[in-house]
Amino acid sequence: MGLDPDLAAQARILDELRLRRGGLAQREALVERAFGGVFAVVALGLAFAGGWDGISVLAALGATLAFVVAARVEFDISGGFTAPTQLAFVPLLFVAPATHVPLLVGLAWTCARMPDLLSGKSSLARLWVTFGNGWYSLGPALVLILAGAHDAGDAGPWVLLAALAAQFVVDVFTSALREAALRGPSLLAQISELREVVAIDAALVPIGLLVGLAAAEYPWAPVALLPLLGVLAVFARERRERVRSLAELSNAYRGTAYVLGDVVEADDAYTGEHCRGVVQLAMEVGERLGLSPDGLRNLEFGALLHDVGKIAIPNEIINKPGKLDPDEWQIIKTHTTEGQAMLDRVGGFMSDVGRIVRSHHERWDGGGYPDGLAGEAIPIEARIVAACDSWNAMTTDRSYRKALPFELAQQELAACSGSQFDPRVIEVMLAIVTPEADGPAAPVRLDVTTV
Repeated sequence: MGLDPDLAAQARILDELRLRRGGLAQREALVERAFGGVFAVVALGLAFAGGWDGISVLAALGATLAFVVAARVEFDISGGFTAPTQLAFVPLLFVAPATHVPLLVGLAWTCARMPDLLSGKSSLARLWVTFGNGWYSLGPALVLILAGAHDAGDAGPWVLLAALAAQFVVDVFTSALREAALRGPSLLAQISELREVVAIDAALVPIGLLVGLAAAEYPWAPVALLPLLGVLAVFARERRERVRSLAELSNAYRGTAYVLGDVVEADDAYTGEHCRGVVQLAMEVGERLGLSPDGLRNLEFGALLHDVGKIAIPNEIINKPGKLDPDEWQIIKTHTTEGQAMLDRVGGFMSDVGRIVRSHHERWDGGGYPDGLAGEAIPIEARIVAACDSWNAMTTDRSYRKALPFELAQQELAACSGSQFDPRVIEVMLAIVTPEADGPAAPVRLDVTTV
């Protein structure tokens, strides 16, 4: 659980927060009622089958209260959220009959959600989700019951170990099954995403065991967890604000990028339209190549701002009819380094975007500028921008020539694959721009130098 979740994690956390504020869609309502309803029936059945003999009411109430507080401490993670309820759940196994633990867990989860319900932050229908959160308690309870133990204090170490193992097995399986039913991913994929939650719960088990053992002699021991839970609540709240701040910062960077794009467009209408055309194609290529969310973000901004350095180039050179003379060519080549310098001043991940801007005129064979990078040494985002930049340049009117026919542009890209461009990028891009084509035609040599 990183302090700075990546873009994908931020998006999933924020989506989960939005979902939890609303009602339940029809499919979601059916699934949650099924999972929550079955759990409620099983928990009530076990409680009615058991008895309250030998229970310490004070200890049970203390552990249940600690559970309610722990359930309110929500740490946002990429798969939703987790709460340190393990701190209170393990002591509850020691102070309450095994037959009553699932019911107490269900009631504790319900009490924990009541403030949200009363304040209008959650809907009544979401109480079914709350009941469904208690499934993991059935694993330890059933192991203890089958072992003939009244509670965890009566169980031997191996039975207790089996009970805790059963908790994690039931938790992972039912949570994964519920998510697969709700959102469609495979059961195995859901199980893989739950590793973080399992690791956190496992780390809290030793503290819960110590409190549970102490509760046998000191019934108020579970209440001692409350100050610790208060500290964790502060950290959880700060983490949520951190996630929101990171999302706002990302939006601010995106706004900055588009403002710079507008400046480029105001300075040179062709360059502005050209950059926006490159963005759309580059994002399609990046998605097909499987770039990470961070890589796609950098690609988007790099494609949008790849020519931002041209702001520093005189317009008479940018818009000159015909070819540039050697001195003018040297000046216009500086737009890559000028663009990087501008973005470095913005800071943050825009410095990564600056490296894409710097390298978007490098060639696969090492003959590009400004650094003469070759092959995989060129950032993948810059390789994508280079190919999309050339395609857009060939298929749009320039100040010194008309747009090339589609077939000629396609042929030239195929001819330059492996020399000027990354062959893999060209293959994907041609599949996007010519989805119905059987394959590129025989190459025809053309001058497709872009600036």
